[in-house]
Amino acid sequence: MKKLDNKELKEISKEKIKLAYEDYKAFALKGNVLDLAIGVVLGSAFTNIVNTIVSSTITPIISLLTSNVDLSTLFVTLKGGHFDTLEAAKEAGAITLNYGSLINAILNFLIVSIVLFILVKTLAKANKKKSKEVETTTKTCPYCMSTINIKASRCPNCTSILEDIKEKDATIN
Repeated sequence: MKKLDNKELKEISKEKIKLAYEDYKAFALKGNVLDLAIGVVLGSAFTNIVNTIVSSTITPIISLLTSNVDLSTLFVTLKGGHFDTLEAAKEAGAITLNYGSLINAILNFLIVSIVLFILVKTLAKANKKKSKEVETTTKTCPYCMSTINIKASRCPNCTSILEDIKEKDATIN
């Protein structure tokens, strides 16, 4: 077994690093990875918008309907006595169960899921309309069942004449 010197080890290391870099570059530049990265960035921005909508619009409406109760301040003290506000409980070091924050998180989730549902349904409808608008450019030969150009009057595969079929279809209808 040959013992490698320092220079040979450096060359091998450089080659391995170069191969690892090329593999990573090929992975990172794939379309799916870029799409996923863009989706994550947009998702985090969208979450920020939804949090703002919930905290500035929906929570105040719920507070109005529930006699000015702010959901984010709802809590139960588990250990440390009774406190009138969440801030007082935190200052005293009490252990609290902040169920109001959970309710806000559930509202955020529901809003995000409803908006995404509407978005996906709308995009699906748009794609469906686009696919219906695409004209057919092929037809099937009734004799050999091969796919041929829709304007063909004779099948290029079995050489059957197709004009008679159009005339027969016109007389039947």
